[in-house]
Parts: sequence; structure tokens; C-alpha cells
Amino acid sequence: MALADTRFSNRRRKLASTLAGQRIDGVVITHLTHVRYLTGFSGSNGGLLLRKDLSALMATDGRYTTQIADEVPDIEAVLGRDVGPHLLSQLDGEMRVGYEADYVSVSQLKRMEEAAPEGVTLVPVSGVIEDIRLIKDHIELQKLEELAALANQALTELIEAGEVAAGRTERQVAADLEYRMRMLGSERVSFDTIVASGENSAKPHHGADDRELRNGDLVTIDFGAHLRGFNSDCTRTFVIGEVSDFAQEIYDIVLRAQEAGVKASVPGASLVDVDAACRDIITEAGYGEYFVHSTGHGIGLDVHEGPSAAKTGKGELAEGMTLTIEPGIYVPGRGGVRIEDSLIITSGSPKIITAYPKDLQVL
Repeated sequence: MALADTRFSNRRRKLASTLAGQRIDGVVITHLTHVRYLTGFSGSNGGLLLRKDLSALMATDGRYTTQIADEVPDIEAVLGRDVGPHLLSQLDGEMRVGYEADYVSVSQLKRMEEAAPEGVTLVPVSGVIEDIRLIKDHIELQKLEELAALANQALTELIEAGEVAAGRTERQVAADLEYRMRMLGSERVSFDTIVASGENSAKPHHGADDRELRNGDLVTIDFGAHLRGFNSDCTRTFVIGEVSDFAQEIYDIVLRAQEAGVKASVPGASLVDVDAACRDIITEAGYGEYFVHSTGHGIGLDVHEGPSAAKTGKGELAEGMTLTIEPGIYVPGRGGVRIEDSLIITSGSPKIITAYPKDLQVL
């Protein structure tokens, strides 16, 4: 069996073992990210039925007959467009079968209930696969490192080409960055690229519009590449032309907070404490009310996944997890700063995979 197949089957074994402990005989997986995580299938319509004895069945529609055979050679596939109900219809006998409560709509659940044979009881399941995904294997981590390097190279080329400059629009800058990521091998962006300049930089999720960059602007660029299911995420803030006292002040505060968060991200650290390492510095500097989001999140097959470093974060960091550290200050009408790195949690200090410099660059 190929290495990739072994990794996927090991993940299915962990899932089946966990569910068996909850007296669940099988599970229907329809969330595409989880289907990919457990099987390697990358199509836009697919489902997996996994039984506690590790026997499994895939479902997709006719568009993916060849693809599913290539990507998942070790699991039998059946054709049916509504994959959840179709998989359930293949069962017989009395059993408790889980479904992904966080991803199945009310109408989908109704169709699944109607398709389930007599004796099959549907049981909501939540968070089990997400917990398994928290710890990345070495191949996942390698892919994330390579993708982060690709995105960082694109930003480097963008800056060196002088494409972040007064007179250019946010939309032009975003398009140039996305083009460069594409040319370096990205399949698409991980999320809509943020280029937030001037007063727009005070909006954490501004996007990119037709505002022209001006002298004195703070410019926050939040960007990511997507390749073979994986994502990258990085944010840097620049200044155009001249640096005001305000821009320098909040940049220095955010940088200190961000570096403190990185330093705190070690195995055994509480996610609440990681958040506090950043938040306390910003609060003590008098800008606490302007740090309006959590400190960070995991990254992998989803651009936002567990763990979550936040005031309400639960659990502790462990080796093999990923985490972003991205504190910010956003002052309405004046501007804002965010600095973000993606980390791999190691046995010692975290490994920063977003290596673009963090000193304030004046463009």
C-alpha cells in the first residue's frame, strides 16, 4: 500500500476507534474537507461511509468516476449525486450511524433519515474529526511550509517590483499579489486577499477596493495561497512614504505583542495564555479596546481551523499543531496594524514558516 493510503487508513482507524467508544457502529462523512482528510479524494461531490470494523464505501457522481478510482483505489465507490442518503441506503441491519451535525443542513438530514433503512438510527457527531486533525503529520507540515514559502516569495517579488506604492489602488495590489502566487504554483488564494490602506486599515477584514494608496498610509496585506488542499496565511503592514508618530507607535506595540505571542506558543501552553501574551501588551499600552479579534487559529486543510488562541480558547498547545499569531490595533478613522505569522508547534520554540521580515518597511 502506498504511503498516502497508509496515512488515510490510519486516520480512518483513529476515527472508527473513537466512535466505537461512543457506541456508534458507523459514520457518514459528507463534509468535503473531511472526506479529503480521510480518503484523499479531492472532488467537489463525495461522501464516505466508515464502519467500526474499518470497512468503507465511497460515493460520488458520474463526473468523478475516474478521479475517485485514481485517488482512492482502496475503497469501493458507488455512484449517486446525493451522497449522504445514497450511502445510507446501502446499509442493512440494526446499527447506530453518526452524521456530521455541524455540516448537515436540516433538509439534508431529512433526506438522510428518509434514506436510512429500518433499524438504522442516525446519531449526531461533532468535533471528532476536527480533534484528530489538530496534530499534523510530517507530510502535512512539509506541505504547509512549502506553501508558506511560495506565498512569501510572491510578497517579496511584489514589494521588490515597487507594486505597493502611492497612486496604485488596493485592488491592483491585491491582483498583482494573487497573480504572483498563481505563477509560482498556487491553485488559487486561500481567502479573499486583504489590502487595506489608510482609514481602511482600521477594518480587520476590509478586502480590497478602488481606494488609491497615499503618502503616509498604513497598508495591511493579509494573503494566502492554496495548493492541493492546503492553505497559507500571513499578514504584514507597511507604510507609504512617511511614517507618522501614530503609525510608528501602534506598529511597535503590535510587533511587541506578536513576538510575545510567538514566544508563548510552546507545548503545554494554554491557548488562553497565548492570547493573553499578546492582548496584555496591547491593553497595557492603552489600545486594548482596539484589538477586536482573537489572537490566532490553526491552519491546514482549512485556512481557519483548530486550535483557537482566544480569550475563550480551550485546551493546550501540543507538538505538531499549527497556530497563527496575529494581534492587531484598529483605530477607526485613523488606521490600523496587524502582523501575522503561521507557526508549527515543536518540542521547543515554535517554527515560524512565514519568514517575511517584520520590521516596519517604508515603501
